[in-house]
Amino acid sequence: MARDGQVEIPLRIVIDNPVDGVWHSLQAKDGHPLDARRAKAGEALAFDFPVRVAPGPKFFGDQVRREGKERRFVYIRVGQSAGDHGSAWSRRMKIDIHDLPADLLDRAAAGEGVIELVVDGTGKDGTPACATVRPTAQRLAR
Repeated sequence: MARDGQVEIPLRIVIDNPVDGVWHSLQAKDGHPLDARRAKAGEALAFDFPVRVAPGPKFFGDQVRREGKERRFVYIRVGQSAGDHGSAWSRRMKIDIHDLPADLLDRAAAGEGVIELVVDGTGKDGTPACATVRPTAQRLAR
């Protein structure tokens, strides 16, 4: 629910090309995995959640994390971090949202769709992506 001066918008993170068999999840407000699921070969994973946006823009919500005065991001937990204790990996992807284009924010706030951020789930070395992962696409989806 939006608070005074804030508008709630839908956000979707799509993990394209995830490593087969590896679990991914959002990071919950308490730091634990949320909505964990196992990647299947050739299938993207998508995580939908709301964020609140105030003028500035400033971002708030259960999945929104902060670093410094301006940086806001969302964590995607991977492998052991996502709850798969038998995984060879224990990682997190950090996906920035503080630099989303104003036109996408305005259109999502107007109810025109969901802001979709697409990231590559596989690193250059063939293992699950981790650390700061830059979107390969930012778009408004229905």
